[in-house]
Amino acid sequence: MTADPADDTRTRILRAALDLFAEHGYQRTSLRQIGERLRLTKTAILYHFPAKEHLLAALVEPLVADLEALLDSAQSQPTERARWTVLEGWLDIMLAHRRPLGMLFHDIALIGRGDTYHRLMEVAMRANDLIAGPNAGRRERVLAVQAVGACSDPVVFFTDVSDEVLRADMLDGARRLLAPLPADAATGPHEDAATGPHEDATAGPRTAATIPPSRREPPTHTTARDGAPGGAIPTTPPSVAGVAGTASRRRRPGRPPALGREQVEAARRMHAAGTHSVDAIAAALGVSRATVYRHLTAQ
Repeated sequence: MTADPADDTRTRILRAALDLFAEHGYQRTSLRQIGERLRLTKTAILYHFPAKEHLLAALVEPLVADLEALLDSAQSQPTERARWTVLEGWLDIMLAHRRPLGMLFHDIALIGRGDTYHRLMEVAMRANDLIAGPNAGRRERVLAVQAVGACSDPVVFFTDVSDEVLRADMLDGARRLLAPLPADAATGPHEDAATGPHEDATAGPRTAATIPPSRREPPTHTTARDGAPGGAIPTTPPSVAGVAGTASRRRRPGRPPALGREQVEAARRMHAAGTHSVDAIAAALGVSRATVYRHLTAQ
């Protein structure tokens, strides 16, 4: 069976749009540029996609459809099985759609409040409910939202990490996040609906010895890969997320007037790759757009 010419043209348009959105960003890509790449007229593009936002919605559609199918399959499962069916399946879908997801991460709001937007909101709410479980309290619902983030966000930020390695790290993080509290921790702090959490006045401050291992932050080990002092040269450039995390621990409240050398290099790499907009880089590094632009255009 031969492919339908109309379907083939539509597929070619979507592929070209994805490439150009990744190179220049959604806002800076015109229908004319897409047509020129394919040697098609703008009218031919509009025949298949009446507006540019329809292209964006079509690129998101496979991701949304896969997530909906996943949630449908988990809906009738027992609570614990459904929780991990959703989390593992969600992560696998994020990795399967890694390229368009990274490119669309900052442009997805441009879809507007149409059908795709409402489907995405429904997917998110269904996933949170299945992970939290029936009759979930506030803590369980918060952890469910955090777990979805743990199985989503690193896919966008750690573009240089292989699927296999990233999947293992992300699932490990989700398991640690959802691990049950030890009995002594569960009977320590308590709360009520009116005033919120209370600490036992006789318990003293929480230290590393009193915090459950599953809730402690892992120790930071400085290596040559991390840019260790003493002349070590990093073998892999840090991501914007990693540099931003370091900056947030060092800086005082408020936006710093300039970026450090590592931050400037990371910002330039991510901007050149087309995976992050200037707004996203500014938000990640905690500076203004003007600061980012100044460093991107500096010779």
